Amino acid sequence: MAIKITDECINCGACEPECPNNAIYEASEEWRFSDGTELTGNVVLPNGNKVDADAEQEPVNDEVYFIVTDKCTECKGFHNEPQCAAVCPVDCCVPDDENEETEDQLLAKKTFLHKE
Repeated sequence: MAIKITDECINCGACEPECPNNAIYEASEEWRFSDGTELTGNVVLPNGNKVDADAEQEPVNDEVYFIVTDKCTECKGFHNEPQCAAVCPVDCCVPDDENEETEDQLLAKKTFLHKE
């Protein structure tokens, strides 16, 4: 499953540079699917949604850092554990029970994002 950041976040920013998929953004920050990935132009995401990878997307949260679910792979294919959770000083990077994915799905998403 993807990781989410809870409201306990203190906005320290420790998690953001650790994400290999560039899936973590500061509160109120617009983001793109192309940020930190190999995606460009019109793409169909693994969940079937069609998006312009270069288009700015609305912030997911306007109060605390947030993780874009469609870009989160729990660091599968990069690290043994989610790096955001490993460095979070307040343990607010937790599994997102509303977005469960198998290890195979997470690895396929990693391949999709990075064309590797």
